[in-house]
Amino acid sequence: MTDEPDRTTIRAGRTFEQECRLDANAIGEFLVSLGEQLSDGDDITTVDDECELPFAFGEPIGVEIDFDGVGEPELEIEVEIPGRFDERAPRIE
Repeated sequence: MTDEPDRTTIRAGRTFEQECRLDANAIGEFLVSLGEQLSDGDDITTVDDECELPFAFGEPIGVEIDFDGVGEPELEIEVEIPGRFDERAPRIE
């Protein structure tokens, strides 16, 4: 018997979206963990109490920085990570 909670695994062919608002420390820990996974290999996995999302990524990874200094200043940083394709081009013989 395991203490691991039953999680739904999100796979290709499905859509998934999750948004959360956390304090700066929690977001910082999340971003550090994400950065370590990006640096260490070709896969990242996000996990919470209900689901896990394994993702094999490719390159290049896009980053968009958007600053709105009018009214209430806001900084938005968006990271777009493409999937990895294991397909190979056909050969010419």
